[in-house]
Amino acid sequence: MRVNKKYSCLPAEEKGIHIINIRAIEDIGYDQHESTLLNSLSKNPDADCKYGLYFRDGKRKVDYILVYHYKKSSAAKTHTRRVHQNDSSARSTKQDQPLPGKGVQLEMRESEPHVDYHEDDKRFRREEYEGNLVEAGLELERDEDTKIHGIGFVKIHAPWNVLCREAEFLKLKMPTKKMYQINQTHGLLKKINSVIQKITEPIQPKVAEHKPQTVKRLSYPFSREKQHLFDLSDRDSFFDSKTRSTIVYEILKRTTCTKAKYSMGITSLLANGVYSAAYPLHDGDYEGENVEPNDRKLLCEEWASYGVFYKYQPIDLVRKYFGEKIGLYFAWLGVYTQMLIPASIVGIIVFLYGCATVDENIPSMEMCDQRNNITMCPLCDRTCSYWKMSSACATARASHLFDNPATVFFSVFMALWAATFMEHWKRKQMRLNYRWDLTGFEEEEDHPRAEYEAKVLEKSLRKEHKQKETDKEKLTWKDRFPAYLTNFVGILFMVGLTFAIVFGVIIYRISTAAALAISSTPSGRSSVRVTVTATAVIINLVVIIILDEVYGCIARWLTQIEVPKTDKNFEERLIFKAFLLKFVNAYTPIFYVAFFKGRFVGRPGDYVYIFHSFRMEECAPGGCLMELCIQLSIIMLGKQLIQNNLFEIGIP
Repeated sequence: MRVNKKYSCLPAEEKGIHIINIRAIEDIGYDQHESTLLNSLSKNPDADCKYGLYFRDGKRKVDYILVYHYKKSSAAKTHTRRVHQNDSSARSTKQDQPLPGKGVQLEMRESEPHVDYHEDDKRFRREEYEGNLVEAGLELERDEDTKIHGIGFVKIHAPWNVLCREAEFLKLKMPTKKMYQINQTHGLLKKINSVIQKITEPIQPKVAEHKPQTVKRLSYPFSREKQHLFDLSDRDSFFDSKTRSTIVYEILKRTTCTKAKYSMGITSLLANGVYSAAYPLHDGDYEGENVEPNDRKLLCEEWASYGVFYKYQPIDLVRKYFGEKIGLYFAWLGVYTQMLIPASIVGIIVFLYGCATVDENIPSMEMCDQRNNITMCPLCDRTCSYWKMSSACATARASHLFDNPATVFFSVFMALWAATFMEHWKRKQMRLNYRWDLTGFEEEEDHPRAEYEAKVLEKSLRKEHKQKETDKEKLTWKDRFPAYLTNFVGILFMVGLTFAIVFGVIIYRISTAAALAISSTPSGRSSVRVTVTATAVIINLVVIIILDEVYGCIARWLTQIEVPKTDKNFEERLIFKAFLLKFVNAYTPIFYVAFFKGRFVGRPGDYVYIFHSFRMEECAPGGCLMELCIQLSIIMLGKQLIQNNLFEIGIP
């Protein structure tokens, strides 16, 4: 395990509990704020606490919020915790300065007996965790005097020295003083670009970050020893809100609580209910008449509004506010949506060609000709009767709309479109990497996850009890073998479950078709195929949506028990499992209709049966393509409307 010089890994004092306690020990020689406070600062009446973004002194900005629930008895107050600030005048030299969070006194005042064991345990965990955050250099302020009864907040502020330390540890690239001019196009290209800008001006977002850059600052990984390279004239704005919240979240993930075994920082505390939420604050409000301009308000007006759906996205502002990962995602989404426009136009042209030539299609004309009077065999045994081929005339004509000679051209076009889209996105991504200083980002060393370090520490401590060794430990395939076996068995089981559900839907289609065939109403007998297909597809849609959510949670759990070393490895394994399970879940019924249905029917006198009772279903005389179109449209549109709109927009 790689141990950084700025942090020390200390085992817990309690026997049998192994934990990582990360503490800052190298802040000597840098400007240091006053010691961390918990509920010790009295509110300054002259302080301008805008939007609640600051501590009570109105100066220190809130970088992160922890939310927790607590219970108050009706006859007494709960425990209150106060942290008093040491007198800064008592410090004589920098060498005598304590570590961030040290030099504070914690006074516990109890007025009544405990509420219950579980609440006391959660409170003790919070107190210890917050004390560890103090030792890591963060400044905290508790706020329980809110309008919402039973909900408390812990405001977190990262002082300058902590931001510098973590930025150096995380190798964050920051803009330096050095600037250089970006070469501009000349001649004909310049005229073409100016014409394009004038034409596209109505669909461009009205944000400063979207304008073409003429000057660019050189970025360099932050170093406290090379602060002279950076423009530190305004320290409050040197680290923007996104960078500050990222740094604080990294500290929250690494800092641990020893009250519970295997507690892994804020993620486990949230899962165990010690805290109910953890989040950074927005930069301000976006509604109201007297709201000052801020990035959130600008994004709401120029991006997150249905009225500007036709405009380009302010990608640079999205990256500035949410970070590089979110910015790259929406950049990809914008390129994908933009590239779908020519594909949709060609698809509409192919569809219109099918509508124009449907009366010239010889197979459908022969099927619809009443003079042929072709009699077809029953579709099921005993209950179904003979039927005329001309009854499937509408299905055959509808199939020609999606299966005509122009479809061959469309398939070739989509193959070329896919290759063009990939190359276009690679070009766009490289431009964004250059503009956002992400070049060389993947080559930098990725830091181990807190869960991985805890497992390694637990393994090393177990080994020390048996024999003393100083070699650095790491997790081998033997340590992960139970997790690998669980992954293999779990994925096989879930794939088998998906196949079993598809098989059950096939049985439903066959049995329902046989039941409707003996219906007493003529309308029920004439619409057997449409009824069976529609109801089966709706069942498939409901099952796919439910299993999508279940498989997403299971894929994350299977990845967590593997304990990947870095966040990059974790994301890669999670994406692979989630893609595999969701792909099988979504496309198994579609693959069945497209490639297997009607292939194993048999022939009159020698049909293929399931369980010796159900005869395998057949495709319509015009083929299974129309049924496939119905299945694709219902599943794709249903997932878009329910998952993407209801779950992501309606419920929030």
